[in-house]
Amino acid sequence: QVQLVQSGGGLVQAGESLRLSCAASGRTFSSYGMGWFRQAPGKEREFVASVNWNGGITQYADSVKGRFTISRDNAKNTVYLQMNMLKPEDTAVYYCARRSNLAVGLKALEYDYWGQGTQVTVSS
Repeated sequence: QVQLVQSGGGLVQAGESLRLSCAASGRTFSSYGMGWFRQAPGKEREFVASVNWNGGITQYADSVKGRFTISRDNAKNTVYLQMNMLKPEDTAVYYCARRSNLAVGLKALEYDYWGQGTQVTVSS
């Protein structure tokens, strides 16, 4: 059983930065792509970013491109989401997830394990 444990998040003002971390259990972390999703109140869960198995390929939602950076450290079994220039519309619960294969992808159905979620609130 794979467990994804998230940390980071919190309350910041617009324009500030936050970094989210997601630590995975197990010895096969480097064999899978990873992603971040978010869900705002009253809205559906949406794709934010994904990274392939070795960090060489990344994919971003248009709404965060140029502001957010996804990365991974396979030696630490951890994936990160660096969020800069945060906006009030970035307010949501953020989830990390493990893809069912080693590639990038933006469909939630392609992810088989999910973290517990962490709240990010950006005030104006």
